[in-house]
Amino acid sequence: MKKVRIKTPLGIAEICGNSEGISSIKVLDDEQSTSTDIPEELALAVKQMQDYFTGELQNFDLKLNPEGTAFQKRVWDHLQKIPFGKTTSYLQLSKDLGDEKAIRAVASANGKNPLWIVVPCHRVIGSDGSLTGYAGGLHRKKWLLEHENPPLQQSLF
Repeated sequence: MKKVRIKTPLGIAEICGNSEGISSIKVLDDEQSTSTDIPEELALAVKQMQDYFTGELQNFDLKLNPEGTAFQKRVWDHLQKIPFGKTTSYLQLSKDLGDEKAIRAVASANGKNPLWIVVPCHRVIGSDGSLTGYAGGLHRKKWLLEHENPPLQQSLF
């Protein structure tokens, strides 16, 4: 398994993967040093993450290989269908997956998403529009949602 750490506006991101695909991307809370060498298997992921943060990329196109249960992978696949700049609720996500009573299981799978930003779990909010739960911290969720859908500049005149 190859690993690389890159600087992002939200902290150091650690990307892990191999020729089978990217298995995890996570943001680290403690200060870690960034990598000086980028393994060939991770170069595209690094480039796309950088492009996302500069506003040049809205849709990731990476070979993914996360570890998880069949149910978790189904939830993560569905998360990738949420368009850039849009949000959905945990309840709506549960309904879209065919069982609104599975809301807790869906929320749990969402919280275990190993592919930060690429599988956009940050786009799932509470039914009332609140920024509920986010493994990376609510301040990061808020930043990501504003990055993807910046507030319109109001005219002063």
